[in-house]
Amino acid sequence: MRKNYLKAVLLSLFLVLITVNSISAQNSKTELYPTVKFDGTLKNKYEYAIDNDLSRFSVRNSRVGVSGNVNHFAGYRAQLELSDEGDFKVLDLSGIIRPAKGLTFTFGQTSIPLFNSYVVSPSDMMFANRTFLGKYFLSTRDLGLNAKYKFNAGVVPTNLEFGVYNGNAINDPVWKSNLSYGGRVELGSMDGLRFTAKFYDYPKSDSLHFLIYGADLRYEKNNFKIETEVMKKESRTDFNGDLLSYYIQTAYKIPLKSEYFDYLLPAVRWDAIDERFDVNGFDVNRLTLGLGLNLAGEKFDSIIRLDYEWYAVNNSMSIFNANDQMDSDKITVELLLTF
Repeated sequence: MRKNYLKAVLLSLFLVLITVNSISAQNSKTELYPTVKFDGTLKNKYEYAIDNDLSRFSVRNSRVGVSGNVNHFAGYRAQLELSDEGDFKVLDLSGIIRPAKGLTFTFGQTSIPLFNSYVVSPSDMMFANRTFLGKYFLSTRDLGLNAKYKFNAGVVPTNLEFGVYNGNAINDPVWKSNLSYGGRVELGSMDGLRFTAKFYDYPKSDSLHFLIYGADLRYEKNNFKIETEVMKKESRTDFNGDLLSYYIQTAYKIPLKSEYFDYLLPAVRWDAIDERFDVNGFDVNRLTLGLGLNLAGEKFDSIIRLDYEWYAVNNSMSIFNANDQMDSDKITVELLLTF
């Protein structure tokens, strides 16, 4: 009963904020505080599992968010997941302080400094399904305090990030003696060459303690981009094993002269995951071929996407045991709407 009441209150709040946002847009020439910006993501999918001759429709994500500033140095961010495969979730609930140029503190429920948005965020992903390391390693958010400092090291844009968290994922403010913590170093920018290295210490309980670390390299120029990343999850106890995963993905935008579509996006990805660390290679490998049509609109980045996934399974893994379709070859049709 209390959960349903909370949902109603939160949804009512978002409706109010949307109304305020539309009114504030009329005064765009003069910035008045507080500011409000509304955003959303709707991800609808049809999947066909070739090996099993089964198919399904699903609403994979339906997110609504709001962000803005309460004055010139403080802001906020809130985001709800109305349906994550049928589940309602609160994703982001944080306050932001900017005490100096380039320095930001985020306090509340927010992202941990481990994953790139373009492999875990539905609105930024290159394919319908996440990479293995973006899906099976750890939750992307937690409750805590995150600090970022952006500056130029000579001519190289640099971002240093460090955070301390409860270490029990989202929406669960537990009492703990050992908090989780992690950080990342980012060199370069999204336009051109960029490199990041990151780590995250995750002592959830006496029997579950992981150290996760990795690095990624990407290059983007004009209409071409290529990205690669490797990540390892090491168990600090004898109750769990290690995981190792990597991916490489690339895409090229082909501009279209159409009133309905801005560009065509062919994309290719190879990723793999391993827990046995034997001489036979990675336990599960996957090739994904994608083709997307970007819907016309300067303020939106929505897309119609067709993906084909081919799995090469050398050894079965427990993370794919939920159903037979998880590691089946698949065809996916997706409509992603962002606003």
